[in-house]
Amino acid sequence: MTGHAGAVLAAGLALGLGLWLVFVRLPVMRRPGFARRVEPQLRSLASRSRLLAPEEPGALFGPLERIFRVILADTVGRLGRFNIGVKGLAARLEQAGRAESALEFRAIQLLWAGGGLFAGLVSSLLWAVSGGVNVASALALTLALTMGGYLACDWLLGVRIRRRRARILAEFPALAELMALAVGAGESAGSALERVCRQSSGVLSAEFSLVLAQTRTGRPLVEALSAASQRLKIPALTRFVDAISVAVNRGTPLADVLRAQAQDVRDVAKRELMETAGRKEIGMMVPLVFGVLPLTVVFAVFPGLALLELGL
Repeated sequence: MTGHAGAVLAAGLALGLGLWLVFVRLPVMRRPGFARRVEPQLRSLASRSRLLAPEEPGALFGPLERIFRVILADTVGRLGRFNIGVKGLAARLEQAGRAESALEFRAIQLLWAGGGLFAGLVSSLLWAVSGGVNVASALALTLALTMGGYLACDWLLGVRIRRRRARILAEFPALAELMALAVGAGESAGSALERVCRQSSGVLSAEFSLVLAQTRTGRPLVEALSAASQRLKIPALTRFVDAISVAVNRGTPLADVLRAQAQDVRDVAKRELMETAGRKEIGMMVPLVFGVLPLTVVFAVFPGLALLELGL
């Protein structure tokens, strides 16, 4: 590969990266969170775009600065994953259920980066032996594989967190119903939680076992549940803990509260399933429009064109 071809390749990659950044940052591609979706229904005033709000003092470019401030915040959040520090990593490891410390995970991540570096060097050497590589291309390949190995470890951690949260949400309604039955039979919240942990197994049951272990050391049940909800950062579990706290402090029937929380989680799961089905339905339009429809048009038009040619 000559220097001119390498420059063309680099320019093409830069153009593709720029187009990809523009595409993923379009408003239709930025999925709003739950708080953003319910915010207009909770405000008493008429909702309006924040771009039409009065300019903040010190804003040099007016609305343009507020637009790019969102992109800058997302960029800083993405680049934070390159940080070799351990701030915030311990919480993510707890959410993923990993036993190692933050420093141990960073060491594993650096090993992944070293593996990518080794693979890049070997690929560059093999490419150089074939006689079709220059220094810039070999350096770019090595750096890409190194950063890919470093980020792949972090990506796998995020995947494990999402899967663990999904398992907790799937187990939550059944455990809440079992706890409601135990409370309805006359047991206290702590005894019902202990019975549920003995009779069940799973991710959420293991988390509740940790809560019970903290209560045996003298920590109140509500505080232990609040610490677990803050560690896992799952909205359904947070609402569950808040409901238990209110029921314990105000004397509300706990069994009804637990059944309501279980039904709420089931409704959330149904709503997410409907949203996923809607996105999949839109995604199915791509092969239909660009694959099936052109073939249908060809099969419909070609016999007519053949008859016209025969008539001529």
